[in-house]
Amino acid sequence: VLSGCGVYDGTEIHEASAILVHLSRGGAEVQMYAPDVPQMHVIDHSKGQPAEAESRNVLVESARIARGKIASLAKLTTADHDAVIFPGGFGAAKNLSTFAVDGKDCKVNREVERVLKDFHKAGKPIGLCCISPVLAAKVLSGAEVTVGHEEEEGGKWPYAGTAGAIKELGGKHCVKEAAFSLTPFYEAHVDTKNKVVTTPAFMCETELHNIFDGIGAMVKNVLKLTGK
Repeated sequence: VLSGCGVYDGTEIHEASAILVHLSRGGAEVQMYAPDVPQMHVIDHSKGQPAEAESRNVLVESARIARGKIASLAKLTTADHDAVIFPGGFGAAKNLSTFAVDGKDCKVNREVERVLKDFHKAGKPIGLCCISPVLAAKVLSGAEVTVGHEEEEGGKWPYAGTAGAIKELGGKHCVKEAAFSLTPFYEAHVDTKNKVVTTPAFMCETELHNIFDGIGAMVKNVLKLTGK
């Protein structure tokens, strides 16, 4: 499920690409979706500032990542899929929810909320990375998720405050690494009860290959939970 195209106003493109690579390697068939709604705003990524008087549609922008093969989120049903995965990027906090503005008092897009609740009720796994675990924390009370560490640690974890927000949303936060320095194992947290799998991804200031491998751990565990 995508939220636009570009880290500051949509889907984090490297995360989406990593997810697609790992799903392909795992032999999964993939269909991409996005809500057919306006973006909260448009960011000029070269300046890091809003592009005034410009508007874009989340579905249309997400189609850039999907190479055109995408459908409205309203068409996503649990009957057609074994699992659902949400990449990160600020779009998850701006277009899939209002978390970027409202924090613990945020609202989640009704189709996103429907999808999360439907997959949870059906006992089908849900994967999320980077900032998107806040969606599960808001919608699935008591879900265990990770966004990495709970302290900034000199800028290594610049969004560490999100962990506190997750607790305020009703979720349980579990501290995880983006990577271990002494072993090629990259961390994802698996909430076996709720079948929710999360990994920090770009919540950590680290090398891109660590992000890629952490997402791989998330995808691998999501596929494992499908039982196929």
